[in-house]
Amino acid sequence: MKLILIKYGELTTKSGNRNLFINILYNNIKKALDGYDVRIIKNRVRMFIETDDNIEEITNILKNIFGIHSIVIAHRVNTNTEEIESKVLEVAKNMDFKTFKVETDRADKTFTIPSMDFSRRIGALLLKNIDNIKVDVHNPEYLLKIEIREDYSYIYEKEIKASGGYPVGVAGKGLLMLSGGIDSPVAGYLAMKRGIRLECVYFESPPHTSEMAKNKVKTLVEKLNKYDANITLHIVRFTDIQEAIYKNIDPTYMITIMRRMMYRIANKIMEKNNLLCLINGESVGQVASQTLTSMRVINSVTSVPVIRPVACLDKLEIIDIARKIDTYETSILPYEDCCTIFLPKHPVINPDIDKAIEYEQSFDYEKLIDDAINSREIIKIKKDNKKFDI
Repeated sequence: MKLILIKYGELTTKSGNRNLFINILYNNIKKALDGYDVRIIKNRVRMFIETDDNIEEITNILKNIFGIHSIVIAHRVNTNTEEIESKVLEVAKNMDFKTFKVETDRADKTFTIPSMDFSRRIGALLLKNIDNIKVDVHNPEYLLKIEIREDYSYIYEKEIKASGGYPVGVAGKGLLMLSGGIDSPVAGYLAMKRGIRLECVYFESPPHTSEMAKNKVKTLVEKLNKYDANITLHIVRFTDIQEAIYKNIDPTYMITIMRRMMYRIANKIMEKNNLLCLINGESVGQVASQTLTSMRVINSVTSVPVIRPVACLDKLEIIDIARKIDTYETSILPYEDCCTIFLPKHPVINPDIDKAIEYEQSFDYEKLIDDAINSREIIKIKKDNKKFDI
């Protein structure tokens, strides 16, 4: 039986809500490891997973679960000096190293030997029983860690960095405006890292946008599934609204009005599904609709919180994250979304809100919005990345 030890990281800064956060993390891990033969044990300090299944596969899944700071494959022994020393020797003799360091964390203060003294004691034990090794406290080839706790002690040599953040779900649910571009999947990833569970909305405009563009967005949701098991995708047919804007609105204001319509639709979907915030990939100054003036005019159609996780990142920083979460190559596939069709040559960068309202009065957008919401396609994209439930 192998033992995986999970360290919480940022969760340890919580006091009154700590148990809630740990319970949500526990449920997220349980859901993510569905199909594996595991036993999960939790307490306020650590979580433990016992398994005989493929440890590498399980570890790769755990690395993508928000709320986990780090993961270690550990050896567990009873908290007494003889058992710890025996297991340390057994473990170390199977390792190939010339230099080493021992670090002890004595969480159980009833254990009579102080941490530094116990590290020295274990170091002396290794030097006595393993040939041709020496201590290097600055840059050791082998770092042996010992956690001494009340019932058990844990011995391990390698700590695997995980995703950190808060468990998905602790902050409630939000709606991600997901285009086929680079920025919005990154925004969704960063929102989940702060504990927000996602639903997504995608605006399609057939025949101006293709089925391949829609499939591209489904693939992006699949990529985000690594961080949350099931994500609902709302696909809104935006054609009639977009054509009405093209026919009735001054070209310089088309993008502004289009974004205001998208916000109105997103707002109504949020109301129907009890979602708490709107999330998008807007980055300040990146395009005409993302100047502060444009954001203010577009934002004015809704009173819900709008979260912009990439607002103050530059494009290269966003691309770096997109590569890290494996969405970049999908995002750059050359299929147009509805934000890039009918794009005017000179969109207004400092729109006037009164002008925007005046332009909107030139067509019956309320009926078009209701029709678009009522006819939307709702898909639950599952963790297995193979099946769409319609």
